[in-house]
Amino acid sequence: MDSTTTRRDWMRLASAGAAGALQLGAQSAPPSGALEMRVTAGAQRFAAQPPVPWEMMREGAANAIRLAPSSQYQEMVGFGAAFTDAACWTFNQLAEDAQQQLFHELFHPSQLGLGAGRLCIGSSDYSRSVYSFDDGPPDPDMQRFSIDHDRAYILPILRLARQMNPDLFLLGSPWSPPGWMKDNGTMLGGTMRKQSFPAYARYFVKFLQAYREAGVPVNAVSVQNEVDAEQEGHMPACLWSQEQEWQFVGDHLGPAFARDKIDTKIWIIDHNYDLWGRALDILAKPEVNRYIDGVAWHGYVGDPSSMTRVHDAYPAKHTYWTEGGPDFTQPDYLTDWAKWGATFAEILRNWARSIIGWNLALDEKGKPNIGPFPCGGMVQIDSVTKAITRSGQYWALAHYSSAIRRGARRIASQGEIEKVSHVAFVNPDGGAVIVLANQGAEKDAVIEAHGRAARIHLPPDSLVTLTGRLGA
Repeated sequence: MDSTTTRRDWMRLASAGAAGALQLGAQSAPPSGALEMRVTAGAQRFAAQPPVPWEMMREGAANAIRLAPSSQYQEMVGFGAAFTDAACWTFNQLAEDAQQQLFHELFHPSQLGLGAGRLCIGSSDYSRSVYSFDDGPPDPDMQRFSIDHDRAYILPILRLARQMNPDLFLLGSPWSPPGWMKDNGTMLGGTMRKQSFPAYARYFVKFLQAYREAGVPVNAVSVQNEVDAEQEGHMPACLWSQEQEWQFVGDHLGPAFARDKIDTKIWIIDHNYDLWGRALDILAKPEVNRYIDGVAWHGYVGDPSSMTRVHDAYPAKHTYWTEGGPDFTQPDYLTDWAKWGATFAEILRNWARSIIGWNLALDEKGKPNIGPFPCGGMVQIDSVTKAITRSGQYWALAHYSSAIRRGARRIASQGEIEKVSHVAFVNPDGGAVIVLANQGAEKDAVIEAHGRAARIHLPPDSLVTLTGRLGA
């Protein structure tokens, strides 16, 4: 199949079975005698394979992955990517019928079923301009506050996504406070000032209230996108010291949410794995800990095991993965599904309740973009032809999001197979999902559960999703 797929191509493939797995959410669980199997490899994209029967287990099977459904871990919130200004603008360039069709594909529970997303509180680097919701001279009482910028195309896109999936969970993250709250007077780089904390807490409250009134309630916020990255003034960004972050949450944001009855969750860090020590220090403060639902993580620097380190110290606090995306200049941008599938498996095996990628959509040149990075969209929409190209990350998300429902619990899966990553879940309806990412040569594998075995073939550089009952 050509990597660039029109909606007509997509519907043709779906009717032929190649994309039929996008209907998993609408189907009842298959009988316990077989597992439904979907594969992305070579020219196949999420293609249906013959059901895999459960057989009697044989001792000493090679390449075995053993499932233990009684050992359960985190409960899932969902999968998705970011509704940046750039992504919403790119979606908005589609004709209405094409936009409706694409959003049905991306968000409807019978299709990909993307159930989590991230939006920017003001401008990020992936915006058409630099803006906040209160630009100009100091305005501590927020007399000038307005979300009018977002009414043109961001809020309509968010409402359309919620129309397709009413349970869409949204995280709001700021790349910078308004410039007048910072030491350098601009949203580009610089450092937060403590004297701006009361005004900034009001800014968050007004944002959440305005978005709710506009029909887009926001479920969680982080204090700052990438608290430890100033980006040398090239883009909206802001440094927050560790002390500033915990003081803002404990003395201002948390109390403001309580006072104004804001039920939005507060997440900290929203940056790379290597800041695990900072997370531990902030959570160690009871006066701050009580306001924090969890920790948001990015996957650019460090190791996912840092998430487990923080979870083990504070198991009552949740773990979320909130940014990571492809580079459109990489030669495998369209075909790196196995790499992303393995990345997602490792993230999930380290307690993450969400996987939220970076831009949902950009054009063929990674635009709009006022920043210095060559990021690619989860989908690419040609700026001239409006043809839609689905990235390797898109296909990886398809293998997870279309099958793993909100409220699913990760279960234990054990076994080492060369260059194969795996993770397993049990959905609220009792159906199981096993995802395997094979970054190596073709090989056979065995799934074992309840004394029964299912034998599967893993093509080279492939992603496989198995769904069904665990043969009990």
